[in-house]
Amino acid sequence: MSGGIDVAFVLGAGLGTRLRPLTDERPKPLVPIFHKPLITFAFDHLRAVGVKRFVVNTHHRPEAYERILGAREDRAVYRDASIAFRHEPVLLDTGGGIKNAEDLLTGGHILVHNGDVLADLPLQRLVDEHISRGNVATLGLRSFGGPLHVQFDVQSGRMTDIRGRIGGRSEPSYLFTGIYVLSPEIFRFLPAGEVHSIVPTFLDLARGAGRVGGVVLDEGLWFDLGTRESYREAHRLFSQPDSRLSYSLDGDWPLSIHPSARIGAGAELSGLCVIGPDAEVGEGARLRDCIVWEGAKIEPGACLDTCIVRDGRHAKGVLRDTDV
Repeated sequence: MSGGIDVAFVLGAGLGTRLRPLTDERPKPLVPIFHKPLITFAFDHLRAVGVKRFVVNTHHRPEAYERILGAREDRAVYRDASIAFRHEPVLLDTGGGIKNAEDLLTGGHILVHNGDVLADLPLQRLVDEHISRGNVATLGLRSFGGPLHVQFDVQSGRMTDIRGRIGGRSEPSYLFTGIYVLSPEIFRFLPAGEVHSIVPTFLDLARGAGRVGGVVLDEGLWFDLGTRESYREAHRLFSQPDSRLSYSLDGDWPLSIHPSARIGAGAELSGLCVIGPDAEVGEGARLRDCIVWEGAKIEPGACLDTCIVRDGRHAKGVLRDTDV
């Protein structure tokens, strides 16, 4: 191993529009997977390679981070690791968000992890490649699992194009995982106080301003929980006894029924049902393949099929394939 990384930037400011209405009150990085907020998988993933400090940008529903992660005065602690939050009243995109948190991202190289990605990848290879090559940026790539937009030369270890913006290249294309490493010099290439994607910066670097590398990480799991179906698919996957993550998590996981949930007499749960903390399933209710979030209530006698019931919501009557 060539060295370690102390700090990570975890993107928490996205709007989660494709996942609405599940993201109306929660930013997408806080939607629960078997009661565990999605962003905490990124924290656990990064802790496994030695990250001790997290910086998270926020925009949509920032107060949810206070409620769910216990943030106070833009600070929180997760499993002995510190979290600093940086709010963006105007959404700054990825590059703008990183630049906006420059004063918090001190101390060397920076691992960046999309907060709405659930992954279990060999990140140490990514870190080692970045440090040993002296790259300005090093991208985690996969050869399958989504849109293949990043051209990458395996022999030289260089990213050569994204979406054909540079042109004239013949290298194979790969999926960009949303996980990457940045050197501190990246801040020289990011404009301050502007809405700015990181992609044009990567392209400028590839044209000659600095070296952008990559590592193909086809091992392990990678989910972009961008849609209702992918959200449900993650629950189906982790309900299988042989589906486990390589890194340690905070507590016993997954649990289908949280210990604080209340299931009324005569209630029937079939298929894959997940009942969250302090949720209540009334007497005689029937649920099939339903996900019930924290504090939600299923009225007595209700019949729900393939539904998601959000925090504190009440569901009654007969519902099918509906988000409440």
